[in-house]
Amino acid sequence: MPLTRILVADDEESMRWVLSKALKRKGFEVDLAPDGRQALELIKDNCYDLAILDIKMPGINGLDLLDKVRELKSDLLVVIMTAEASMKNAVEAMKRGAYDYITKPFDLDVIDAIIEKVARARDIRGQVTNLKQELKDRYQVEKNIVGNSPAMQEVYKTIGKVAGSDVTVLIQGESGTGKELVARAIHFNSGRLGKPFIAINCAAIPRDLLEGELFGSEKGAFTGASDRKLGKFEQASQGTLFLDEIGDMPLELQAKILRVLQEQEVTRIGGNQNIAVDVRVVAATNQALIEKVRRKEFREDLYYRLNVVPITLVPLRERRADIPELAHYFLSRTCAEMSVPARQLNDTAMLLLTEHSWPGNVRELENAIKRAVILSNDPLLTELDFAGLASSTVQSQTVSQEASLESLIDTKLRSCMNGVEKLDKGEIYSVVLEQVERPLIRFILEKTRWNQVRTADILGINRNTLRKKISELGIDMKRD
Repeated sequence: MPLTRILVADDEESMRWVLSKALKRKGFEVDLAPDGRQALELIKDNCYDLAILDIKMPGINGLDLLDKVRELKSDLLVVIMTAEASMKNAVEAMKRGAYDYITKPFDLDVIDAIIEKVARARDIRGQVTNLKQELKDRYQVEKNIVGNSPAMQEVYKTIGKVAGSDVTVLIQGESGTGKELVARAIHFNSGRLGKPFIAINCAAIPRDLLEGELFGSEKGAFTGASDRKLGKFEQASQGTLFLDEIGDMPLELQAKILRVLQEQEVTRIGGNQNIAVDVRVVAATNQALIEKVRRKEFREDLYYRLNVVPITLVPLRERRADIPELAHYFLSRTCAEMSVPARQLNDTAMLLLTEHSWPGNVRELENAIKRAVILSNDPLLTELDFAGLASSTVQSQTVSQEASLESLIDTKLRSCMNGVEKLDKGEIYSVVLEQVERPLIRFILEKTRWNQVRTADILGINRNTLRKKISELGIDMKRD
């Protein structure tokens, strides 16, 4: 990042004037201070890329001011000036954290050289900072992807195979399954580590703004565009761009995305220059894109361009073996983040978590754990701390049972209807109804110990109707 703003502090007006004129001529914004106290106030209130401080100033001298700068703005680079070229001053300045030290009088070429050194140092600092953050994020991402089920093992294998190349990856899975974590894992294990990872949710941005977010815009391109704006493709230069929920991208924008993937260049809104971009694209969706292609809601050519390597994340309900590990992980992390004593889950609570259907997947599990930790003061979390899950689990099991019964009846009907063409007109309804009514009535009779009054009441019919059906259906009333 280039230097833009410099502070010069010196009690000699002529020195301030010379340095200000020379630096402004090179395009820098320059602030001046005649003493240490004013310089300190300016440093407190503004952001500078470089401070050039005289060692002897009224109020606060340069070395004491340097100490205060280290406390207030540790990333601000400071150059000390002095008219006394003594070893003591030089050593003291460097010991206190000065970036460099120059003696008066000096040629302006010396200042030019200092500026270049400072610019290089800032670039290196920025790269190191970015790399540290990337490594920290990478560590967190790899810890966050939890699970040893066969489905997750396949995901890990695929990440390992594709990370080293620049192929486009399409991650598919329900909401909350961790698609962005997988995208980050691909980036942090690739040769683009240390470069930007930029994520954009295509469903969260209005369609009339999405193009500008992706490709950027020139000054004056539309009302309110007072400055040039870099789009996500340019921001992700040499790194990875994660296009989340790409299934919601408008068709007209899909064509432009396809062109970027093919040509590796973008054109800002309001511009006519093609700008080369070196970006790896990872896309994700919670929708069945191939179905959207069939319905002409998603471009077929873009689908195949994105789907070079597919990764499918199965819902949590299909990898229940991972739930205990995930629950313990989220419990430990939540307690650490909230600075509360460690909590444990009793067996009943863990059983409840394992049996829940988790329509919101891993994200829902994480939120359930957080909610329980926040609301409970007990070191042992029980099923009562997940009461909301219990009712929804029972409901989902009921729905599942109903669906299973319907499915069973459907399957049985299909197997029994092979000879349906042999039936006379109008017979199929009575045949099927008879097959359902006979076991139903017999089952209720058995449950009521063959009490016809109670059976009729449970079935919602009167006793005479029940007697008639028992006779018509040939139900044997003999009790074994």
